[in-house]
Amino acid sequence: MVASPVLTAFVSVVGLCGVLVWRVREGRTAVTVKKLVMPPVGMATGFCMFLVPLFRVPWTWALAAFLVGAIVLAYPLLLTSSLRREGEAIMMKRSGAFFAVVIVLAAVRYFARDYFDKYLTLEQTGGLFFILAFGMILRWRMHLLSMYQKLTKPDIMLDAATEEAGN
Repeated sequence: MVASPVLTAFVSVVGLCGVLVWRVREGRTAVTVKKLVMPPVGMATGFCMFLVPLFRVPWTWALAAFLVGAIVLAYPLLLTSSLRREGEAIMMKRSGAFFAVVIVLAAVRYFARDYFDKYLTLEQTGGLFFILAFGMILRWRMHLLSMYQKLTKPDIMLDAATEEAGN
């Protein structure tokens, strides 16, 4: 099946809008370990696509896609998002550039796919971009988890210091 460029663009824009709406809604609620860990865990189920031979790519290509996602594409997300404490809750704080970064990343993925479709099947292209996105999301969420742990760990140290000061 060959998808028309108009249909592909439409589906890509709908997907982008869905991600943006989800990010806005997610940003209004407190961050938890579960909220940081579950997206990559849930996304990991997508690796089942590689059980189907049509999706398979050489290991070196998969590794390259993962590294590009984890190193290059995750970098802007790391720069434009952080966590902050608001009372007892940990909240996501993102810069004004965050949505611009997400839109640019979506555009890069969309236009690069046209290039790759010349050399790969649609399924292989989808598989490589899945791996690329997984690398990006995994690194970003691991970074946020590390920040979350740093924000929650000082409370334990502060409690211990307060107890020692009281003795």
